[in-house]
Amino acid sequence: MSDSQSETLVFDDATLVRDLCGPTDSHLALIENAVSVRLDPRGNEISLTGGDHARLQAKAVLEQLYIRLENGRPVGRADVEGLLRIERSPKPVRAKREATGQALVLPKRTIGPRSAAQAEFMGQLATDELVFGVGPAGTGKTYLAVANAAQMLVSGQVERVILSRPAVEAGERIGFLPGDMKEKVDPYLRPLYDALYDVLHTDFVDRKIAAGEIEIAPLAFMRGRTLARAAIILDEAQNATVAQMKMFLTRFGENSRMAITGDPSQTDLPDPRQSGLADALGLLTNIEGVSVTRFSGEDVVRHRLVGEIVRAYDARDTKQVPSN
Repeated sequence: MSDSQSETLVFDDATLVRDLCGPTDSHLALIENAVSVRLDPRGNEISLTGGDHARLQAKAVLEQLYIRLENGRPVGRADVEGLLRIERSPKPVRAKREATGQALVLPKRTIGPRSAAQAEFMGQLATDELVFGVGPAGTGKTYLAVANAAQMLVSGQVERVILSRPAVEAGERIGFLPGDMKEKVDPYLRPLYDALYDVLHTDFVDRKIAAGEIEIAPLAFMRGRTLARAAIILDEAQNATVAQMKMFLTRFGENSRMAITGDPSQTDLPDPRQSGLADALGLLTNIEGVSVTRFSGEDVVRHRLVGEIVRAYDARDTKQVPSN
């Protein structure tokens, strides 16, 4: 390109630069393809060739990757893709720089944001008492909410973690499932268990569950309780009715934090107009201490195809909306 220029990034540790570049320079290839820049590593240096904006984006990603490695955090393909997603988002430069610096440090892994919306969500979880995370599958809403709650428990900020989901049937009949009530509802709650076990050691989680310091229960079990000094999460909130949502939100106790996650477009309720998530979003978002992060198909971090699938459905549904 006619406006291409070159500059060189110099790092202190050539070993970390090798980790930054990835196996056979695969991390550099990701950055080159994403922002149309050429990257040439040599020892503790990386040469960048391309337009001004492309070099600026690539430089920001490379510097953040190096900082992660300096802090003892491994860098993989997903980390590179996440930083690229944040850097290319329309968020202001300052917000993007603050976003890449956020991290949840947990016993089994350190978790940083992989999209601008994830960064916003993590910031809100750290500061606000009631946080809504709404959007499609694969954007990390539930995982980040659980990881944040786990970090608060480990650090002593809360005494308990309460994780809940509505046990709403999605084309299947819970009454025909084998076992007692716990065995019937556990499959509905499995994603919450999976997220916990991914960030905390299995024996620690099992001990905390046995002691009642981690509780995973259907939404219906929350009635009549006051949840103080707890990190509280309601997942799949689009399947809570208006009455259930009001009941859950009023469980708030002293020194507690609450996160509500779900996808308003994916309710399994017979009448979607009964969804308590959509109702709460309309009622509560102007209250101090309440915040909302809205995820989109662009924030899907699960797998490239998931993002494509979400965008395809969104495009189809947009076309089907009748015009007035």
